[in-house]
Amino acid sequence: MKKITTLLFLFTCLLCGSLYAQETAPEPDFVGECFYLKKDGSTMKLEKSRTVARTKANAGLYIAGIGKVKTEIHIETPKSTSRIKGSSIKLIVKAVDNLSDPMSIISIFKFEEKKKYRRAEIASAGTFSGSTGNDMDYIDFDAKKYGESSYLLSIENLKPGEYGIIVTNPNNKDEKQVIVSCFGID
Repeated sequence: MKKITTLLFLFTCLLCGSLYAQETAPEPDFVGECFYLKKDGSTMKLEKSRTVARTKANAGLYIAGIGKVKTEIHIETPKSTSRIKGSSIKLIVKAVDNLSDPMSIISIFKFEEKKKYRRAEIASAGTFSGSTGNDMDYIDFDAKKYGESSYLLSIENLKPGEYGIIVTNPNNKDEKQVIVSCFGID
């Protein structure tokens, strides 16, 4: 009976310790920074990359004046330096505050991978469609408030590939440079 009680006590201590480790992981320092929360409670800061915006039109637009224009963001390296194994992950994302709906300020998307770069379409417009859109492969997530001004995101069933996270600042009227936190799933 004492062995069972001792084992139960040790199991409870381990469980509480692992839950405590996850709840006390630090918040990132700056708005837009992201940490990958490892299973042991430690964190890994995700790579931050500046993007290059590129706008291109298809041949029909040049020849006949009818066609489509796309704006894409490019990162000039093919793979992120932040590598994660597994398909279910937790991320800590710093925002201005954690009062906003995270779906309105945090975008997680999958990059289209090329040999020398990664890209994602952020806008497109057609001659006659009169509307704009994009072909970004957005990733769904569950979010909880975390710390003073961050969110704890849970993402399930990620496929291998390259991913990006953009955190917009609703208080900033003029975002000049798009910074993307990047990671790759192996």
